[in-house]
Amino acid sequence: MKFCPACGSALVPSTQEGRTRLICSSESCGYIFHDNPVPVVAALVEHGQTVLLVRNKGWPDKWYGLVSGFLERGETPEEGILREVKEEVGLRGEIISFIGAYAFLEMNQVILAYHVRAHGEIVVGEEIAGVKAVPPDKLRPWPLGTGHAVRDWLAARGGLGPTVA
Repeated sequence: MKFCPACGSALVPSTQEGRTRLICSSESCGYIFHDNPVPVVAALVEHGQTVLLVRNKGWPDKWYGLVSGFLERGETPEEGILREVKEEVGLRGEIISFIGAYAFLEMNQVILAYHVRAHGEIVVGEEIAGVKAVPPDKLRPWPLGTGHAVRDWLAARGGLGPTVA
């Protein structure tokens, strides 16, 4: 962001309370661009005896992650994750539990992760390039983003299991 959305003046860096933020250069405006993290919802989707991982379009061929998406205005995180499960894999979901909240600093996001049991036949949504069904004992966490939720879900189940090939 280069210009103030309130008055159109240039934004300039300023250190306040130990943080550098962009502020409006107009002394009469006072706008501060906080660049707060964006809320994202994620689902560890259990479908039958497997966990579903998805590969978004544009991701490298070997990258898979949890069903996830941006929380939309006017919806609760629970409504948002059930909507994402329906949009991305075409399944009806029921929330089993909240896994946790995770800072994804690299993307300036906060991820709210849920364990969701899903029912029905998989229908791949327009944002998804692939779906992989992994038995829980073969599932391994990855070091970023939704991988932390996978780690915590596996730990709550009593173990990590062998590495996924």
